[in-house]
Amino acid sequence: MSWLEDLIIEKPQPVCEKGEFIFAAIGLEHGHINNMCRGLIQAGAVLKWVYDEDEGKIAQFQRMFPGVRSASSKQVILEDTDVDLIATAAIPSERYRLGIEAMEHDKDFFTAKTPFTTLEQLEEVKVKVAETGKKYAVNYSERLTVESAIFAGRLIEAGAIGRVVQVQGMGPHSLRLEQRPDWFFKKEQYGGIICDIGSHQIEQFLFYSGAQDAKVVQSQVANYNLKDYPEFEDFGDATLVADNGATNYFRVDWLSPTGLRTWGDGRAFILGTEGYIELRKNIDVGRDTKGDHVYLVNGEKETHINVKGKIGTPFFGELILDCLNRTESAMTQEHAFKAAELCLIAQMEAIKIE
Repeated sequence: MSWLEDLIIEKPQPVCEKGEFIFAAIGLEHGHINNMCRGLIQAGAVLKWVYDEDEGKIAQFQRMFPGVRSASSKQVILEDTDVDLIATAAIPSERYRLGIEAMEHDKDFFTAKTPFTTLEQLEEVKVKVAETGKKYAVNYSERLTVESAIFAGRLIEAGAIGRVVQVQGMGPHSLRLEQRPDWFFKKEQYGGIICDIGSHQIEQFLFYSGAQDAKVVQSQVANYNLKDYPEFEDFGDATLVADNGATNYFRVDWLSPTGLRTWGDGRAFILGTEGYIELRKNIDVGRDTKGDHVYLVNGEKETHINVKGKIGTPFFGELILDCLNRTESAMTQEHAFKAAELCLIAQMEAIKIE
């Protein structure tokens, strides 16, 4: 396993001096904002401001991040020239508008997925990025913040399974109905299941396969279990073919049973010309509640390695350095936009299963 262990490099350290990179949080609608802020802070950033219309959310946020100042309005943050980046987990349909405002005020922008709910929003942001040269970064967290998913990328880059020819992804989620806000069930605001949690799956397909573009062959959505919310979709799947010939199938759903000991049994299966990888991201069902299991089979042997707590999340430090140095090491803007575009097309073209 020695060459595998060589890929488990030292966990990321802060990439900048304290005060060199300052950011703020606006829009606390989803818990992803907490992990985004935590990741940036661990990478050396300073969290200066928070703003949300809900004072209760701000109070809870300040308990998690002591010392962050509550802004009286988002304008206070937008006009603060010390702030380099604004992070958000606002209602999905509102994220693009905040991103445009951030870029107009000479700030980079970092949003939870999904970054857009319509193709028109995407096009508006593309124009603003071209005008300002600022970044519109997206936290596709099921690859960027999952250690097994990060490690799979290193295995592929090292040639462990040859050329990637197919990626299969499963993104089941627990519904936890009582915890969901009203917007979560309104199609115009959350965008649909493929637009939302399907965006993770398409992004990881493009990354693992090394594709620049792909075509949506077929997509489907359904509401099997929540008829009281007619605009909601609790199931979706899609098939894609990339410009380099790699194929993709993914399934996302809100049907995780209550007996599961995590929020979702996320899996990925990556097939190469010389082997394959299986990721059990969150749990090894019936055996181990600890996630980040990586199974590798190739011409050498069968290997199982658990990378929980061994990899860290280098994306956040890479993003900070990209903002400071105007580089694209963490993720190219083209890649972030292409993943968003394809999930919007798959959502728009999806067959509704009755």
